Amino acid sequence: MSIHQMAGSRTTWINIIHPTPKDVEALHRIYPYIHPLNLEDILSSNERPKIDVYDDYIFIVMHFPSFDARARLTRPAEVEFLIGRGYVVTIHDGILKGLNELYDRCVVNSEEPGKFLNGSASHALYYLLDHLVDHLFPILRHVDSNIRKIEENIFTSDAREIIREIAIQRRDIIALRRIIRQQVPVFQTLEKTDHAVIQEELEDYFGDILDHLYRGRDIIDEDYEIIVGLAETADTLVSHRINSVMRVLTVISVIMLPLTLLSSIYGMNINLPFADHPNAFLIVNGMMFTIAAAMLIYFRYKRWL
Repeated sequence: MSIHQMAGSRTTWINIIHPTPKDVEALHRIYPYIHPLNLEDILSSNERPKIDVYDDYIFIVMHFPSFDARARLTRPAEVEFLIGRGYVVTIHDGILKGLNELYDRCVVNSEEPGKFLNGSASHALYYLLDHLVDHLFPILRHVDSNIRKIEENIFTSDAREIIREIAIQRRDIIALRRIIRQQVPVFQTLEKTDHAVIQEELEDYFGDILDHLYRGRDIIDEDYEIIVGLAETADTLVSHRINSVMRVLTVISVIMLPLTLLSSIYGMNINLPFADHPNAFLIVNGMMFTIAAAMLIYFRYKRWL
């Protein structure tokens, strides 16, 4: 069984990790009024963030960011909450550091559960959500640090490496932005929910969490604008370097054109000026050198080089 239970003086926290059908059946036996559709949602790992309000409880699905260091990508970690009179149930897959660390602290320190389980269930829900939202900001600081590194190296590092780094960070920012934006409507609904389980005096506290989420959304939106600007800058630098190379290659091609023409003409088996001259080879090479020098001087005068 992956059901862990921790009780305070007024509220019980049931923490379910990697729920199985047996876990869901056990949960249903404890709280038989839970809707079958919510039990089905618990076993599904692809639910969108939402909040369902019933007479006896509230069911909430939320996504919180979890950074995959191997893929260098922030992935959504789904957490379901069941809140009723005297209990809070969390269902997740065990990858959220914030939630795992909080439960471990409660196991190690006997005084830790009293901080949020000696009050109402809504207070325990606020404490859990506030803890999870606060873990968003270290991830945002990590993103900001990566952006600053790109800004510092964009004019000095290899273009291919910079473009690759920008693409990786842009993908991560888009994923993180999607996760944060999807949570805002849920918190907005939770703040305005009028239910016996949610105490009115906690409305301002849930509003404070929503303000933190707004701040996180603003930060990630700004990061998105910055990474888009850096991508445009990198594209401009690459285009400038390509244009410089193409300009040099074009100049070489233009210079070689008359030289090729001249050498082709003198390669014909007909009577040509200086053809019988003993120094014909030197004369033709001198003519070719003069033409190339004259063209280079003209290109320099036109500032094409």
